[in-house]
Amino acid sequence: MNKSEKRESENFVLFFDIISTIVFFLLAFWLRNVIIPEPLENAQFISHIFILPLILVLILGPLSYFGGYESPYRVRHLSIYLWAIARATFLGGGLLLALLFFLQIEYVSRAVIILFISFEICSLFIIRIWYFYYYKKMVKSGNKALNVLIIGSRKRAVELLIALKKEYEFGVEVVGFVDPDPTILGTKVKGIPVIGTLDNIHECLKNNVVDEVIIAISRSLLTDAEPIVLACEEEGIKLRFMADVFNVKVARVSLSDVKGIPLLTMEPVAQDSQVLIAKRVVDIVLTLLALPFLLPLFLIVAIAIKLESRGPVIFVQERVGLRKHLFPLFKFRSMYQDAEERIKDLEHLNEADGPIFKMENDPRITKVGSFIRRTSIDEFPQLINVLRGEMSLVGPRPMSQRDVNLFDKGIQRKRFSVKPGITCIWQVSGRSNLTFDQWLELDLEYIDNWSFGLDIKLLIKTIPAVLWSKGAV
Repeated sequence: MNKSEKRESENFVLFFDIISTIVFFLLAFWLRNVIIPEPLENAQFISHIFILPLILVLILGPLSYFGGYESPYRVRHLSIYLWAIARATFLGGGLLLALLFFLQIEYVSRAVIILFISFEICSLFIIRIWYFYYYKKMVKSGNKALNVLIIGSRKRAVELLIALKKEYEFGVEVVGFVDPDPTILGTKVKGIPVIGTLDNIHECLKNNVVDEVIIAISRSLLTDAEPIVLACEEEGIKLRFMADVFNVKVARVSLSDVKGIPLLTMEPVAQDSQVLIAKRVVDIVLTLLALPFLLPLFLIVAIAIKLESRGPVIFVQERVGLRKHLFPLFKFRSMYQDAEERIKDLEHLNEADGPIFKMENDPRITKVGSFIRRTSIDEFPQLINVLRGEMSLVGPRPMSQRDVNLFDKGIQRKRFSVKPGITCIWQVSGRSNLTFDQWLELDLEYIDNWSFGLDIKLLIKTIPAVLWSKGAV
């Protein structure tokens, strides 16, 4: 199963999940009125409909995180789906009930929520049973196997053959190889025959059932691809080619068109635009939800900072953000007002490896500053940076120009390919106890493996890391 088919399959299951969630929530509302003599009023029905979007987020979000949309290719037993569904529904239902309790929302029936959770577990699992056995049936029948004709028969073609058999979940049937060298016509490579040359590509496509043609010849051997392109166009067959033409590793390769001119794009970081939009929405929603609860804390911290030392409550410093654009980063001031000027006198006492500056007993830090640093409260004003779009909740920490100017490796600048964040892998892996190289390695790990699920996981893990002040200075 390639990425487009995998996404289509996931969306198909997601569609049924959404429909069943809505239907069984309404069923739970109706059944509650049947079981309990006192029926809910029409106004309360509207209130229940109003929280449906929240329920969809609280149930389907964790379901995706716990693996509820994994392909049956990777899920070997139905119990894995059941475990993911149970965790997602209990977590989502628990969060919903907690919100109703703490916000004292009385117009939403707790009985409806409990009935709904019971129905939801059953309905989601039934959908997974159907999905699981439908997939197994398709694999066994071979109806969705991909018929491929590979242009080339040497090392690159063999590597492609092996990769296709591992990647394509419904199976791959290689029709044969077509090679520019006529002397190997009729021979076999890995048990698959060489059925033609570039001169008779039309006959190869005409006489065989072919879903895709993939060019796996190095650019030095393939002097003219036009006959292959024309043959595939005439037969209406999809044409692909191995885009590792420069022997460099990239995260994503795509083809775009500018006024009829095709452009091959090689991106070092794979970022789906739709997922980035979802990430931005989560940033805004979570920040707006958190700010009302944090405002009283902000006021207390501001007063404490003012009482201890002179200077502004908020410290503003230019940091290097996405694609090296500078932006003003906001923090609660944790140092004396002349801290920036005094750093030159303390450079020789730096206890950190690499370009960053760290001191365990930094004389520039105030008593209040020591506390808010240890508890990470000094970082909270960066929620304003998140709302302004300069930062995200999760991402590599933004660095100062001083630190960036001391970078000694080009790969270190890859961190500027994504938006900086308040927390990242380093935050849950030792924070200031890490060396600079370890910090950078974790940032690059985040960038290379970024996903929406990883962001949620890191946000959850950040809470205990902050509460226990793990590795903070």
